[in-house]
Amino acid sequence: MKSDVTLAIETSCDETAVAIIGEDGGILCSEVSSQIELHSRYGGVVPELASRNHSADLRPLIEHAIKRAGILWADVAVVAATSGPGLASSLLIGGTTAKAIAVSLGVPFYSINHMEGHLLSPFLGRKDPVPGHIALIVSGGHTLVVLVNGVADYEVLGSTKDDAAGEAFDKVGKMLGLPYPGGPEISKLATEGDPHAFEFPRSMIDSGDFSFSFSGLKTSAMYLLRKLGGAPCDTVVANICASFQEAVVDVLVAKAIAAAKRYQSDVLSVSGGVSCNPRLRERIVEDAGKEGVLVKLVDPIYSTDNAAMIAFAAWARRRAGIRESKLSSDIDPNMSLSP
Repeated sequence: MKSDVTLAIETSCDETAVAIIGEDGGILCSEVSSQIELHSRYGGVVPELASRNHSADLRPLIEHAIKRAGILWADVAVVAATSGPGLASSLLIGGTTAKAIAVSLGVPFYSINHMEGHLLSPFLGRKDPVPGHIALIVSGGHTLVVLVNGVADYEVLGSTKDDAAGEAFDKVGKMLGLPYPGGPEISKLATEGDPHAFEFPRSMIDSGDFSFSFSGLKTSAMYLLRKLGGAPCDTVVANICASFQEAVVDVLVAKAIAAAKRYQSDVLSVSGGVSCNPRLRERIVEDAGKEGVLVKLVDPIYSTDNAAMIAFAAWARRRAGIRESKLSSDIDPNMSLSP
């Protein structure tokens, strides 16, 4: 029997996820019911369909997770759920369910910021306290550089002024006629292309701050496709993917390392869906290493939306002595990572 476990629910967008971690922070199970196939026909997430499927999938997924972890309901000591940012209708499903479970079991409930989950995900299963460091979070909806002083003590140093990196990947993928989501498809094709075939802008790379802008890069890709005319051949598509990817990676790596140097941090964590991009992982480890900075990369399995990172964030907060959330706390689709 495994007592004092944390059960978490993540339903911020289109993935229904449940995870359970043990008293030592180790992952007992992490289950995700994906809706990618459902939404791919629309070229993006349809909020109504997402929330409807969360409602249908969540209960059986929780029951499956309990069995998979080999625990009893009596072993659950903490329940957590993502409260934002995300789609309001989706957040409500997970948040309401988690609160109901917490009340029925008489255990604490923790409201977790989705971005905090990503931020802490490179340290999943770590027993030692999360160290102070610089974090780069790169996902479909967010691109952030964060100064981490400790658990629940974060300062956002920079974010995107328009499109997030993942959003730019998906939109360019759509322009190229690639399957949804476009980011992973661009990454695959980029391995066959020349990253120097086309010149794309590196917006704000020398701005001196830690903000990002990928809208101009996306527009540049649109104008290139118009200039080429018609449907480009496979070689040209691969070259566009490689060149576009290199431009995004150049900016992400430069900003993250610049932040680590300015704040004299010898640790840099990288998380979020885009963090599983092989070129980004290769470049940031290599370039940061030259500056004496250790890079902590999230395991690709936990780079996209999952509940293990939400459970771990709740576990870390509880371990740090941070009080539970009020049951009256509400969801916040625009929740900020900074206080």
